[in-house]
Amino acid sequence: MKQFFCALVFILSGFTAFAQTDSVNRKMEDSIMNTIYMDSVEILPQAKDIRGMLLLDKDIQNELGGAVDNLYNFKYALAEKQFKSLRRRYPNHPMPYFLMGLSQWWKIVPTNIRTKQYDEAFYAYMDTTITRAEKLYDENDKNFEAAFFLAAAYGFKARLHAERSDWRKATVASKNSLDYLQKSRVGNDLSPEFLFGEGLYNYYAVWISKNYPLLRPVLLFFPDGNKQLGLQQLKTVSDNGFYTGVESKFFLMKIYANEENNSAAALPISRFLAYKYPDNAYFQRFYARLVFLQGNFTETERISADILNKLSRNMAGYEAVSGRYAAYFLGYIYQNKHKDQQKARDYYQQCVNFAQQTGEEKSGYALYALLNLARIANDQKDLKTAKAHYERIKDIADKKSEPFKESKDWLKKNKKVK
Repeated sequence: MKQFFCALVFILSGFTAFAQTDSVNRKMEDSIMNTIYMDSVEILPQAKDIRGMLLLDKDIQNELGGAVDNLYNFKYALAEKQFKSLRRRYPNHPMPYFLMGLSQWWKIVPTNIRTKQYDEAFYAYMDTTITRAEKLYDENDKNFEAAFFLAAAYGFKARLHAERSDWRKATVASKNSLDYLQKSRVGNDLSPEFLFGEGLYNYYAVWISKNYPLLRPVLLFFPDGNKQLGLQQLKTVSDNGFYTGVESKFFLMKIYANEENNSAAALPISRFLAYKYPDNAYFQRFYARLVFLQGNFTETERISADILNKLSRNMAGYEAVSGRYAAYFLGYIYQNKHKDQQKARDYYQQCVNFAQQTGEEKSGYALYALLNLARIANDQKDLKTAKAHYERIKDIADKKSEPFKESKDWLKKNKKVK
């Protein structure tokens, strides 16, 4: 699995991604240690001048409500049209550029971050956000909204740099993000938007320290976290945030499901996101996975069929990664619930085909799809086809895995099959 690093931030997604790694790359760790240093951060005084701050402007929120919903529902063109309208009126403010960058980000997310076709536009918008926000901050170092956008833009850049294995750039961006995150804290009592980064930092600083001991020396350079406080802060933002509310729900869903192993807590959040944004492929497949694991095959079948239908219509955000999930779930349901082996076989083959398109044939769903294809062929006395599937599994599966062991045993017992 891709090795991933770190980084603190407004959207601390670097830490989130690190949760998916198997080990810490020594070169990566050295890069972090050589780059990170902590300046003393002067906390801004409590006198708050909010004039001209678009984040706190209710009229702007009312105007952009539909645009934010369009963004998360993968209606990118509609959302961007409204963001560009905001840019025409506020060309020197970082907000419209950040929202345009966020739109590029959500074009990348459904592909498990693999696609690079939106990288250039993403970096361009985030760099412009930084330029505009720096100008505001240079004019007034008590402008916590400018600090907010600096933390956010650097944080998103850190995440993508880490995904692209550019540890030096990711480290520098993360350090900048944390600096500005602390400077924006004075706005925490004015809007839940400002709590988002702090909530993520509080949770993941503790989680990473516990689960990745090799990173503890790195974390000594950063403030202590508070895991429970972090979850409470994310919950507050998810309930009350306008611009960061969905992002907070997104992270809470992933934290509960993956880090906390609490699918019961993740499910209602996931259900809300899937129903609120029914054309968001990522939210749909995450929800499908949770209801599948809970044995709710009726709902799994509905949502999975919808995913494949939208993929066949080339809807934005629907691609092979989501197809792999949906096809496997449907294969399993037709095999075990409907007892329709032909349809099960067709869906399992779709799963394998989707996995091959993205180079993920070794992923769990693809391997088990192959395994079930082999079992179905064996049950139907099509031993030649069964052998081909088992041989493929033996070639690509981990030697300690169930698919590998079953394949090895079957091939040993069926040596005479040609």
